[in-house]
Amino acid sequence: MTNRPRRIGVFVCHCGTNIADKVDVEALAEYAAGLPGAVSARTYQYMCSDPGQDLLKQEIEELGLNRVVVASCSPLMHELTFRRACEEAGLNAFNFQMANIREQVSWVTEDPDEATERAKRAVAAAVYRVAHHAPLEVKEVSVQPASLIVGGGIAGIDAALRIADSGKKVYLVEREPSIGGYMAQLYKTFPTLDCSA
Repeated sequence: MTNRPRRIGVFVCHCGTNIADKVDVEALAEYAAGLPGAVSARTYQYMCSDPGQDLLKQEIEELGLNRVVVASCSPLMHELTFRRACEEAGLNAFNFQMANIREQVSWVTEDPDEATERAKRAVAAAVYRVAHHAPLEVKEVSVQPASLIVGGGIAGIDAALRIADSGKKVYLVEREPSIGGYMAQLYKTFPTLDCSA
């Protein structure tokens, strides 16, 4: 797939009025259609809805898209939704990129012209970025529930004790012959004047 020409589809969400009240979504889609590698740019009222996801899947299959950009809300909300939709259409989920034009543009920009220009820059960045994505595959590996603490000073000892108290195995590594760090070199400690060792 890396040698195939990039066929990028851009989908701009109105997010009801959350985005469309400030950003000219039609002008944004028209701009996105002219970006390098973009073969399609569509708008939809709610891209995260089932019909919105169906539109995305349909375009991937019909237009042979090998990269997808969705300009909508925060990736924290719907990145997994769109990755899953891409995967269901046969596209590697990691050939997807989101542009957050709700929280980072429409919600924080008063002037509609400025908001539209900012949204164009965010979508352009996402299109240029997704062009460089490489298909990845998810792998599962076994994990050893143990920790390695480097340094047996006060901080290292405290960290090792806290992790051990949580039931995990801990390896504490110290380069000196004894633990305690600088604290162990002190004669007495304030305020109790106890022996530091």
